[in-house]
Amino acid sequence: MNSPRAVLFGAGELPPALPVCDHYAGVEPRMTKSLQLQAARGPIFDVTLDNEDGAPAGGELEQAHLIAALLGGADNQHGRVGVRLLPVAHPRFEDVARTVLAADKPPAYLMLPKPDGLADVQRAAQTVAALGGAAVPLHALIETHGALHAAFAIAAHPRIESLSFGLMDFVSAHRGAIPLSAMGGDAHGGQFDHPLVLRAKLEVAAACHAGNKVPSHCVFTEFKDSRGLQKAAEIACRRLGYSRMWSIHPAQIEPIIEAFSPTVAELDQAIEVITAAQAAQWAPISHGAGHRQVLHDRASYRYFWQVIERAHRTSLGLGIPSELRLAWFGPAAAPTPSR
Repeated sequence: MNSPRAVLFGAGELPPALPVCDHYAGVEPRMTKSLQLQAARGPIFDVTLDNEDGAPAGGELEQAHLIAALLGGADNQHGRVGVRLLPVAHPRFEDVARTVLAADKPPAYLMLPKPDGLADVQRAAQTVAALGGAAVPLHALIETHGALHAAFAIAAHPRIESLSFGLMDFVSAHRGAIPLSAMGGDAHGGQFDHPLVLRAKLEVAAACHAGNKVPSHCVFTEFKDSRGLQKAAEIACRRLGYSRMWSIHPAQIEPIIEAFSPTVAELDQAIEVITAAQAAQWAPISHGAGHRQVLHDRASYRYFWQVIERAHRTSLGLGIPSELRLAWFGPAAAPTPSR
């Protein structure tokens, strides 16, 4: 049986299948705890070890050596640990990149903070390749005016796998013209309401979808506000087109995964449509009962297959019947429960 992905999509037509949550940590105890958490729960979320904000001023290289040790350590069991580097203009960018690339286990990706446009991404990519990291995917933070202006060009770069929106630096770059409240939650004037912030988020998401890359939503800083986080994640996923989101506290991981998972009803419908389409050899079908019957063809098959793939990347993947999971994703595809 051919995989629906192979039938419905050509090469390069789908973005990388990244976990929906990207968990950041930069202080040694929190980095260690994050790796242990991922080792226990499985690769249903990524861990990004932070060599930018996590390093004290002047201690960037020491932080890089610590990160390299953690990359090569026993807690990195699933190979889904990335590293946020320094900005490419930083005098120690190359030293830090060299150090983390020399780890016993390579990083799953390298995050490039504060590029001011495509030229900075190209320069960073060339430097990383020269250091032996040509095969390591790159992620980039869109948090400057220049990067936002070049978002489509950056998303089209062949080394780029994902773009993240950097909320706080983006707001700060407006020199007080955007109020502090826009760094926060969903209150009036907040990050989901201020026109300039909302425009930037939509531009990043649109650029990623045009370039078949993964759009990653910014942090929700009120990490003790579980209801606010849940709402923020749902808005990012359901209204703004993001397929991944940052976590800055372990308690945020599960709500983000839940918000970015299809509902049980959405998954059930997707499985029904895709199995019926396969039985019809991908010809158009009618699905539903009575006056609710709907005609489906390859356009909607592509949509429903992506619902199934998103479910497979989250804990809800357990809701896919085992025989279909085996047929569609292979023998090593059984997801690890998140709880």
